[in-house]
Amino acid sequence: MALLEQWQKIAYNEKADKGELQRFWQRYFLLEKGVYEKLLTNPDEKVEGTVKELADKYGLSVMEMTGFLDGINDSLVEPNPIDTMEEDTRVSLAFDKEKLYKNMVDARADWLYELPQWNAIFDEQTRKRLYLEQKKSGTVIVGKKVGRNDPCPCGSGKKYKFCCGR
Repeated sequence: MALLEQWQKIAYNEKADKGELQRFWQRYFLLEKGVYEKLLTNPDEKVEGTVKELADKYGLSVMEMTGFLDGINDSLVEPNPIDTMEEDTRVSLAFDKEKLYKNMVDARADWLYELPQWNAIFDEQTRKRLYLEQKKSGTVIVGKKVGRNDPCPCGSGKKYKFCCGR
């Protein structure tokens, strides 16, 4: 069974005790924060290795590293093969800084996008811009409603009620 499948069985186990699952995620988020603090301290460093090597490097279990790789995969310059990943699979943690910041905002992970290491990567204005871009990307703007006696928006020149409004 691939590592990702094992991770998902543990992390998203609906049969598990709610308190136990909550403690699991609290512990995981602390570990995740520690890894991001190290990665963001030197964001241009090319971090590569097998899943096992990276887990050892950051003081995580292989399962916790699998969860981390699952979370960061959408922010990487080149995604890792997480669906088929095993302990000896070579992976990279080369991330796109803007994409990572926006994905943290999207995940509502304020403990991650508010890390002080971001101050050395982006100035306050850039962080604010990225934050707003991400928040606005999920906002649906509904256009003005067409009245039945208004000209039809299709451009036919007829009233809406006699054209597309039927």
